[in-house]
Amino acid sequence: METQEELKEEGVGYVVMRNLFSRDTDYQLRVEKKTHSRSIRESADRLRLGKKIQEKQEFQKKMNPDSLTHPPEFTVKPRGQTVWEGKSVTLHCTVAGWPKPRVAWYKNNVLIDAKAHSKKYTTESNYNIHSLEIKKCDFSDTAEYRISALNVKGESSAFASIIVKSRLPMFAECMYVSDADVEAEGVPVAPLDVRCHDANKDYVVVTWTQPAVEGSSSILGYFIDRCEVGMQHWVQCNDTPVKYARFPVTGLIEGRSYIFRVRAINKAGVSHSSRVSDTVVAMDPSDRARLRAGPSAPWTGMIKFTEEDPTVGVVPGAPTDLAVTEATKSYVVLSWKPPVQRGHEGVMYYVEKCLVGTETWQRVNTGMPVKSPRFALFDLAEGKSYNFRVRSCNSAGVGEPSEETEATTVGDKLDLPSAPGSIVAIRNTSTSVVVTWGVSKEVRNLRYYIEVSVVGSNAWVPCNNKPVKGSRFVCHGLNTDDNCVFRVKAVNAAGYSTYSTESEACVVKPSIEVPSPPSAVTLLERVRDYMVVGWKAPAKTGGADIRGYYLDYRIVKGNVKSKWHEINLKAVTDTTYKVENLKENTFYEFQVRAVNQAGISKGSVPSAAFECKEWTVAVPGPARGLHVLEVRKDSMVLLWEPPTFNGRSPVTGYYVDIKEEKGRWRSIQERSTKNTYLKICGLKEGVSYQLRVHAKNIVGVGGPSQTLGPVVAQTRPGTNEIVVDVDDNGVISMIFECSEMAEGSQFVWSKNYKALTDTSRLTIETVGGKSRAIFNDPSLVDLGTYSCVVSNTDGVSASYTLTEEGKPLSLALCLIDLCLTVIPFTSEMAIELQEKGRVRFWTQVAKFTANCQVEYVFNDNIITQGKKYTMNFDKSTGIIEMFMDSLEVTDEGTFTFNLVDGKATGRTSLVLIGAGTVKIQKKSEFERAEWVRKQGMQILNKLNFKTILTPLNGPHFVEYLSFEVTPECDVYLKCKVGNIRPGTERVWIKDGIEIEEGDEDLSKKDAGVYEVELRDERGKDKTLLNLTDAGKTNSSSELKVESTEHGIILYTNVVYYTEELRVNWLQKDSKISHSDRVQCGVTGEQLWLKIKEPTEKDKGKYAIDIFDGSAGVKRVLELTGQAAIAERNRARVVGGLPDVVTIQEGKSLNLTGNVWGDPVPEVSWTKNDKELLPDEHYTLKFEHGKFASITIAAVTTTDSGKYALVVKNKYGKEAGKFTVSVYIPEDEAEKKD
Repeated sequence: METQEELKEEGVGYVVMRNLFSRDTDYQLRVEKKTHSRSIRESADRLRLGKKIQEKQEFQKKMNPDSLTHPPEFTVKPRGQTVWEGKSVTLHCTVAGWPKPRVAWYKNNVLIDAKAHSKKYTTESNYNIHSLEIKKCDFSDTAEYRISALNVKGESSAFASIIVKSRLPMFAECMYVSDADVEAEGVPVAPLDVRCHDANKDYVVVTWTQPAVEGSSSILGYFIDRCEVGMQHWVQCNDTPVKYARFPVTGLIEGRSYIFRVRAINKAGVSHSSRVSDTVVAMDPSDRARLRAGPSAPWTGMIKFTEEDPTVGVVPGAPTDLAVTEATKSYVVLSWKPPVQRGHEGVMYYVEKCLVGTETWQRVNTGMPVKSPRFALFDLAEGKSYNFRVRSCNSAGVGEPSEETEATTVGDKLDLPSAPGSIVAIRNTSTSVVVTWGVSKEVRNLRYYIEVSVVGSNAWVPCNNKPVKGSRFVCHGLNTDDNCVFRVKAVNAAGYSTYSTESEACVVKPSIEVPSPPSAVTLLERVRDYMVVGWKAPAKTGGADIRGYYLDYRIVKGNVKSKWHEINLKAVTDTTYKVENLKENTFYEFQVRAVNQAGISKGSVPSAAFECKEWTVAVPGPARGLHVLEVRKDSMVLLWEPPTFNGRSPVTGYYVDIKEEKGRWRSIQERSTKNTYLKICGLKEGVSYQLRVHAKNIVGVGGPSQTLGPVVAQTRPGTNEIVVDVDDNGVISMIFECSEMAEGSQFVWSKNYKALTDTSRLTIETVGGKSRAIFNDPSLVDLGTYSCVVSNTDGVSASYTLTEEGKPLSLALCLIDLCLTVIPFTSEMAIELQEKGRVRFWTQVAKFTANCQVEYVFNDNIITQGKKYTMNFDKSTGIIEMFMDSLEVTDEGTFTFNLVDGKATGRTSLVLIGAGTVKIQKKSEFERAEWVRKQGMQILNKLNFKTILTPLNGPHFVEYLSFEVTPECDVYLKCKVGNIRPGTERVWIKDGIEIEEGDEDLSKKDAGVYEVELRDERGKDKTLLNLTDAGKTNSSSELKVESTEHGIILYTNVVYYTEELRVNWLQKDSKISHSDRVQCGVTGEQLWLKIKEPTEKDKGKYAIDIFDGSAGVKRVLELTGQAAIAERNRARVVGGLPDVVTIQEGKSLNLTGNVWGDPVPEVSWTKNDKELLPDEHYTLKFEHGKFASITIAAVTTTDSGKYALVVKNKYGKEAGKFTVSVYIPEDEAEKKD
């Protein structure tokens, strides 16, 4: 029971609470009974409220400043940059951390004091963004920069490299690019694959691969050059050549970047430099590893700052693990580990050496201690032994020495590899050979060079530019049918081994292998004691002809099969075989194997079990030996052999069935054919077909043959057809060419698909990949289908049908008669311009008689000789000519020569219409004006085609204005003037505006029309040149062709030639390979391609691609067979004439020049560009079509001058020039005086 006081206190509390919440409102007490569910819900609400209060307390705890601290972190790192010398550069970064980190900038781990060097550096820090500005950079600013951020939670760093490049001095706007020095003959090829290893603060090891070609003598050693990145100056690292392909380079400056290159040297000289190595930075390996690893994990320890560093003034301890890592006769390399006791200050090292047997230690690097824990010692006495030790040092002093090394004798420790073992060359493809060899013994890390030589040439050519590992290599780029030998040499860091023994000679041809198995073994005939079996030839011959087949059999009784037994010991060449001495009513299975030069194939799939018993059927058996020839996109020819079993009567014909893919069998012909071949037409291109043949006799049609196919109807690229040719003498021949000739391939001609037995009707001539069948006496007997098959190819074949109705043979016979009624021309009518602007129309007749007459026609009007026209018909050469003094506008039209020679006639025409005629007219007028100028005359007026000429006394142009581009890319405008005086004015004009002296050089903006004018009181003259963008020339001339005594040369001239130019010659868009017959090269500024003894295969489109690394140019020339022959038969002077002749006055001069050309050229002689005519003083002769001679009787001083022997035929013109100088003896000269 509650006491009275407790009830009173409770009542007072109640009144207070009531007054607090009532807010002057009436308070009513309401008693509510709670349910169990409501009590549980209120309990859950109280728990949720408690959780929220706890989360709020944890959040307030985190807001405590002591809980927000964390180590520095680079959210944006500084980025490395490359700048030009003299420019400024700024590094930026962003750092997060609490408390706010303190940052410091370092250059090559040396603190940057921006306040002390305010003119060089400026640092800024705003809102956690920090920057370092480096002003007016020079090469010394090339370094690795580091920013360090530090607070009480830890430290973090970020790195960035700055590379400063120096600009090349610009001497002129246009720089002259000179040709590269020609590599001296016999020097080595440049070394390969230069690399840098084990880089440290001032030390790096450079390695390389020896070149494939040593030159005319063995390599004596190598020079190593280094260059700082951004500089152009190369410094040679070694004074004497090093023998090994490995060299330690010392003396590098910490923080700077370097590249290296290597040169080889032999007795002939020094090679070109190798390609430069990758850039390497001289820095501590630990710094490099930290830079590659990126930011490290945050440090969670605590940094304590004290007033003094206890490690200051500590002398470093002795280095440890000192060892000799390399020892050669050129240098010794030492390596060690830094001392454990070294303080926070960096350490450097002194190296000491001691000659074994003495106690005297000598410091090697007295001038400057090294920073890297590696060192290379040079200039040691070869053959003597040394001990080495190392001391550490810092600002506090020099520490104790390390333990000394064992005695090291100076000399080569690396051994030269031994010669590789036996070498074997194996055929691979038509342009490659597989070479294998035995590896060298007792030496590791070997690589190999392979060389090839054509038998008899004594010239070795490397097959691989870089050495290869292993003992197998495929040598590509060889010429088909070359007989080659190979040899191998090994190479390591010490040098080359001796060459291996030469391999056996290997002909470059596709390799051969055993053929694939035959297929489809079938039964063709059977009687009581023998069966005839047939099969299909192998699908793959293995690259060689099938020499024959071997057959096996086995007996089958129910499900039991006996072993295989041989049937024939001698290979059979046919695809059928009669198996004798069999048992009647016994079942046999057969299999067949094919054999070629490589060996015997696997057995075919066994045949079905055949029962040996006599056939009683009356119809013939199946045809055999089905195969197709002349497969084209819409046709093919099917051939087969008669069945071995004819039935009760002979075979009277055949039916052929065909089936498309996924189609049904259908018969091709309505009536049977007696031939064992059939041309199937009307096929669909790209569709596959299957074929079979039925034989028939009087009783009926036999069963189908074995199915052939599928065969795809398509014309293979490069397929040729037989061509019928009739030459000028009426000889009829059929020509077939094949570009896929293989070893042992032959052209096999047949008539009606049967071998030719009567050889008197045809003469077969085969040269290379071309075969010609010539009819000896063509007549109706020769009608039929002629086919030609090329053996040992993938079915290369073609046919031609000669029929009586019209086309092939009858047309050929008509052509023979036509040749007797048509006058043949050696060349059609042509036009050429001569001196004085004279126009010559000419042609040459091949065959004619003395009664041949010529009728000259212009626009269907007969013209005769007179003032305008001059005609000539030289019946000794067959040349018909017509001359006109000038070509005018009214002369547009058709010029014709009509020939009549008995019953034979001939006609040739030339049409002059349009722009071409206008061009010839202008050129004729120009030549006429030039001749007048040379004669000292000037055209004053030209009205109504009348020309008035007066003596030329004023200034004039001897040569008109033209331009020239020099190899230095300068453009010169030039002209030649005559008869000028000091007072003669010379005025240059561009686009009507006079050009003042001292204007800038010619550039693209200066394109326009240029004029030069000469004038004085005697008269004036001017010349004009249209120099626009359209008049630009390319860097190379158009392709030209020229004949030589050995063949033809295609050539083009470039402005200048350098080794960087990449030149490719192409024929029919395929790259031309180098051979003894086809060669390419460069002479001076001329790029040429020589073809010895050109053939029909050499005709086609030729092109040369010239590429200098940024731009290229392509020149194309269509070289037909006729063009090649024309160039070879061009008229030319081949010798006999001197350059200069000096002769005494009164003597007689006789000179003979050798002339060549087909047809025989016309010959003339000129003196000072004027034609000479024979008289008493000049005797001119041309004998045997080869020798042209001139005789000058009793020469005088007036006979001095420039002479020329001019030869010309339908293919071209050439002049052999020489100078004659007549002198007077001294005594005769005194008499005259």
